[in-house]
Amino acid sequence: MYKSRLGVIGLFSFLMLFSVVSTSHAELWELVIDVNVEKAAIYSGDSVIVTGKVVDHAYKPIRGAEVFIKAGSYNTKAFTDPWGVFKGEIKDFERIPGTYIVNVIGSWYGMTGLSSTEFQVKGEVSQVSALQQKLSTDEARKYLSSNESDFVKNPIGQTLFKYYHKLLDELISEQKIAQKPSEDKIFIEQQRLIAENLRNQAIEEYKPGAGTYGGLQYDDYINSLNPEIKDLVISQLNFTKNNFEEAQKLRDEILANGGTYEEARQAFLDKISIPKETLEEFNQEKIEQENDSNEDLTAEENSESQ
Repeated sequence: MYKSRLGVIGLFSFLMLFSVVSTSHAELWELVIDVNVEKAAIYSGDSVIVTGKVVDHAYKPIRGAEVFIKAGSYNTKAFTDPWGVFKGEIKDFERIPGTYIVNVIGSWYGMTGLSSTEFQVKGEVSQVSALQQKLSTDEARKYLSSNESDFVKNPIGQTLFKYYHKLLDELISEQKIAQKPSEDKIFIEQQRLIAENLRNQAIEEYKPGAGTYGGLQYDDYINSLNPEIKDLVISQLNFTKNNFEEAQKLRDEILANGGTYEEARQAFLDKISIPKETLEEFNQEKIEQENDSNEDLTAEENSESQ
């Protein structure tokens, strides 16, 4: 008797529990949707690419189904191809770092399906971004675009109006703080200005003028060189000078033949850009020539002494 009473009570409890489940949840969706996000983690401002497939319960692809994709306040729409495949893109997903859910609803001739997945927005959460997130909802925009007098007879509306306007004031304050340069940035800028002023003073005092391949400055520089490297440096300077003159000539020829300024400029830059290998090859050639000259001179001196 006791066991039978327990069975009746148990059956009654099960029926009561089942009765509180809504009919929409108790029924199966007519369409089955397989959905995923191409990148499981993105940064704020990136696009969210949602792909998937819509089929019936026999796993037969549904062609031409309308697919509504929603993530937060962002949404887009797509349609399935002959194989039931769809692809949607939510551009510029501006959200603070965290986990977000993508809901996908598919419909086709009165049949419906629902599915969801999630993805991550990477990065650090700042006070500014957190406030921007709260103020980007439809509810926030509603109260921010209203007047307080619109909610005179609505206490809840008044509370929400004051709440969102307070958040807006906090956001403005935080943005002002974020825009202030840090002490490190101020120090670096001060040092840059000091260095620039010292440089300008030196230019004004010594008046170095533009670099040349001749004249008193050139002669003074050459005469100050170590005799062992003097000839090599002269050769390098002449090599650079000749290369520069050839680049100018090439630029002028391109312009004279109807080429664009950009084409002439690029050809000029390509010509004066001397690869490291070319310069090393030139230096090696000059060193070998100098060694050969020294060997010839030594041989000549030896023959004369004999």
